[in-house]
Amino acid sequence: MNAIEIRNLSKSFRGMYAVDNLNMTVPVGSIYGFIGENGSGKSTTEKLICGLLVPDGGEIKLFGKDYTDAGRRVRVGALIENAGCFPGSSVWNNLMMQAINLGLENPEEEINRVLKIVRMEDSAKIKFKSCSLGMKQRIGIAMALLGDPALLILDEPINGLDTDGMRIMREILVDITQKYSTTVLISSHILGELEKIATHYGIIRRGKMIQELSAKDMEGRCRVFVSIKTKDMQGAKAALKEEFSDVREEDEYIRVYDVDDTEKIVEYLFKSGHVVNEIKKNKIGLEEYYIELMSKKEEE
Repeated sequence: MNAIEIRNLSKSFRGMYAVDNLNMTVPVGSIYGFIGENGSGKSTTEKLICGLLVPDGGEIKLFGKDYTDAGRRVRVGALIENAGCFPGSSVWNNLMMQAINLGLENPEEEINRVLKIVRMEDSAKIKFKSCSLGMKQRIGIAMALLGDPALLILDEPINGLDTDGMRIMREILVDITQKYSTTVLISSHILGELEKIATHYGIIRRGKMIQELSAKDMEGRCRVFVSIKTKDMQGAKAALKEEFSDVREEDEYIRVYDVDDTEKIVEYLFKSGHVVNEIKKNKIGLEEYYIELMSKKEEE
């Protein structure tokens, strides 16, 4: 069973389609990275799944049933845009108000549980307005986790965070899936961070899903390359082009694509009169894969 199944989903505003016949599949237990440029339809899709918007057409299923089913709706937690907290109230009181709204039977116990998950057990008495951005994002996730949802939907939760804040957020999201078996749908522009935790990806462009793949699939599709620096970059580049099919100069390095035999390249350049000063093997990451995919779509 999949946590989310979307077929031919559409939503328009003033005659313009924000989501256009979108298809999407999010496996149970996955961390699904939802990727796309600004205005591509990510937030609109998430709002449709959460029931905050009404679709023009198409189908949304949560755990095998229609998304309007009450039994499925209570299994969804979401943080869209911001946590919606009262600035002058403490972290604890904000969570208590949400717990009461949800009608939870043991609110104190549940609040302690979610505060522990988001590493904020010692911050319960702090007023929301005094919290850092990273803390506010974690409070929002804590609120979304009240009631122990099976599906968590997060819209850009790591944007604006510092390095330590992003690390903590990564650890929290991994814990949520591994310890609590919660499926996570997360959108983000910070692809390097997303790549460290996502098990599946969906890439959306102009309201259409252009590619879905697992992290394993992406690993297989990402091209390997060797990066080289020499004293005579242009001469070395010209020499390499005579032997290898895809040679480029990028980021102050010569890149030889689809080759990982560094000894072969060093030997070839030496015979051509070029001494290698620096050489390393690399592989295209999510960000470069995404940029390359978008470039191909622009050319079509």
